[in-house]
Amino acid sequence: MLNGRTRTTAALAALAVTGAITLSISGASSPAQAEPDIDTVRAKVDRLFHESEQAAERYNDAELELAELNDDLTSLEADQSRQGDALAGVRSDVRDSLIQQYQSGSLGPAGELLSSDSQGFLDELSTMSTVEGLQDSLLADYGAELEAYDIRKDQTEKRRDGIAQLKTTLAEEKKTADAKLAEAKDLLSRLEAAQRAEILSRNAGRPIDPTSIPASGRAAAAIEYALAQVGDAYVWGATGPNAFDCSGLTMIAYAQAGVRLPHSSRAQYGTGTRVAKTDLQPGDLVFYYSPISHVGIYLGNGLIVHAANPGAGVKVSDLDEMPYAGAVRPG
Repeated sequence: MLNGRTRTTAALAALAVTGAITLSISGASSPAQAEPDIDTVRAKVDRLFHESEQAAERYNDAELELAELNDDLTSLEADQSRQGDALAGVRSDVRDSLIQQYQSGSLGPAGELLSSDSQGFLDELSTMSTVEGLQDSLLADYGAELEAYDIRKDQTEKRRDGIAQLKTTLAEEKKTADAKLAEAKDLLSRLEAAQRAEILSRNAGRPIDPTSIPASGRAAAAIEYALAQVGDAYVWGATGPNAFDCSGLTMIAYAQAGVRLPHSSRAQYGTGTRVAKTDLQPGDLVFYYSPISHVGIYLGNGLIVHAANPGAGVKVSDLDEMPYAGAVRPG
């Protein structure tokens, strides 16, 4: 699995490269301008969908990292609590030592020398000649731990705030991509009105009997589930039961086999064992585009099942229908 720093770098780099969605189809309906042919508009729809999906997957990556950073902060707070308990014990030991010295006549009223504030307590220790024997261990150990904790907490909070802001930016990017995709789809619908039923029927996928696929164990369970969803809708961020996005389908399919996968195609590529294209077996996860932003499950015979796009939903496709990036074997 990619670590948080790698995912942040990847997300920021993707933003710098992608920027605003550059493909524009405005003005296509102008009376003085001939409308583009169907194949050209289809290509535009495909490109705009890919940009939309990239934005969605970058958002998924940021959400995963934000959850990790929140867990880090919870762990840091637990560390701080343990340090506080340790300091309370030290303060008690030092107070007992000072009381003994006071009772022996070598020190003034001990109760007036100890601050209830942690930093004040350490400052007092640094100036009290009567506790010189404790200074090195207390100031070196507790002081260093306290300083390290403050640095880690500050850095983690800054990273968390940065990722939270990145999530907002990515959500806006996704919104822009979706708007342009909707515009392109409207134009395609107008040009293809007579062909719409045929296209949707073809995109619904080819029915395949899962028992005909040479797979067993976890791979067979994942394939059976994924094929049972053919015809379901594609919805960004969905994980079933009646709609999925690409990484949502693969995540839930493999959950049926007891394999946990993150809800991100890029993160899923970091799980399992890498597999060469020539060594693909049914059940392997196959990934597409650069950077990776789409995933499906290999069925054998050059076919995959995947949550394709909002127009096609979950369907069976050729392995090379999209730009191939790699594969992993989960588990």
